[in-house]
Amino acid sequence: MKKFCVLSVILMTVFLSANGHCDTMDGPVVAAGKKAIENNNVNYVLPWVGVDDENEIKDAFSLVMKVRILNDDARELADRYFLETVVRIHRTHEGVGYTGIKPAGTPVDEKIKAADESIEKGDLSMLTELVPEESIPELQKRFDKVMVLRNFDVNDVEAGREYVEAYVNFFHFAEESGETNHHGHEPQYH
Repeated sequence: MKKFCVLSVILMTVFLSANGHCDTMDGPVVAAGKKAIENNNVNYVLPWVGVDDENEIKDAFSLVMKVRILNDDARELADRYFLETVVRIHRTHEGVGYTGIKPAGTPVDEKIKAADESIEKGDLSMLTELVPEESIPELQKRFDKVMVLRNFDVNDVEAGREYVEAYVNFFHFAEESGETNHHGHEPQYH
């Protein structure tokens, strides 16, 4: 019984520390999925999943693009199916279980919000105020890598995967800076 309780606490700690925003309607994975649908180009979303999952995503995308033209209900259902498929597969690569897509406006950790704003504005200062001083050099290094890689050609999926890997590693480091609980690994999208 003690082992079960300890395991439960460990699993809950990992789950609670995995409070990023990739599984929200406001998150980057859903945004990429929506762009893929809007532009009829699956390459917008492929960087967010591993090479081994490309065929599943391409098959889902192909089916979604055929079905969504039938009517408004079919479009809504097909789009939701595609977004959920992409988020589920992405979360698996992060080493976190899929629990559905959270609604727009779902609160996220202040470090995640600051990391997003940092990338958007090209300025790390709003995030450095939230992490221990000793974490800042590594955080800056990861941020710089994200900024260098972020303007990739959407049709260069490999370059997109390099960006996503840097992005996810930056966010995980930012989220966990100063914390005692860590995911224990960083995802690989190659």
